Amino acid sequence: MEFILIGSVALLASLLTFFSGFGLGTMLLPAFALFFSLEYAIALTGIVHLLNNLFKTGLVGKYIDFKTLAIFGTPAIVGAFLGSTLLLQMGDLPNAYSYTAFDNFIEVSWTQVVVGLLLIAFAYLENKKLSEKVGASSWLLPVGGSISGFFGGLSGHQGALRTAFLAQVNLSKETFIATGIAIACVVDLTRLPVYFANTSGLNEIPYAIMIVAVLSAFVGAMIGKRFLKKISLKALHAIIATLITVSGFAMLLGLF
Repeated sequence: MEFILIGSVALLASLLTFFSGFGLGTMLLPAFALFFSLEYAIALTGIVHLLNNLFKTGLVGKYIDFKTLAIFGTPAIVGAFLGSTLLLQMGDLPNAYSYTAFDNFIEVSWTQVVVGLLLIAFAYLENKKLSEKVGASSWLLPVGGSISGFFGGLSGHQGALRTAFLAQVNLSKETFIATGIAIACVVDLTRLPVYFANTSGLNEIPYAIMIVAVLSAFVGAMIGKRFLKKISLKALHAIIATLITVSGFAMLLGLF
């Protein structure tokens, strides 16, 4: 049962995130957590996330804008290291607030509040077509890299913030997708070693499940590439703005 569920979620999430640039970890972590401890679920999700991004880089790597990758990715690496290091030192930081819904007690962290508000703000700016006003501003990319990298290391919520910043820059749909994937790779390669170096028991990870999830995610990425030419840039930005808004409110509600 776990093979079917996790494989299906990985395939669908990988297909959707090929265009949106985020959501694989958000969808896959709960599926893993149904069958394994949270520690294993986080580890498996991180591994699948990185391998899938590396695979997608191979599919669309020729479209990468290396100037944007350098300007955005370099501060993202620094931010990811600082965020992941801070995560290990935070300990039991009090939650921002909590509530009960349908007999479920839900706690919302300050990280979720901050990231959620940032996402909603950027979704609003996307609808206002800020990209037409700022273009590839010299301050936008390094600031975006620092912020998205930091929260990627701190909570794993890097994708939506990265996409929100890159959506404000005038890039073609192919370059937007490929460059976002490459940036995700450098952030993952920064934050995962910090996490794994401070997590015990990872030698007992069920690798059969991981392989199923990785291969399923690869299939989803290949399907996404087939549809890349058929989707317009306007439709892509509309999808992104909608998903960012939904993600922002979901974080404020503590749903992920």
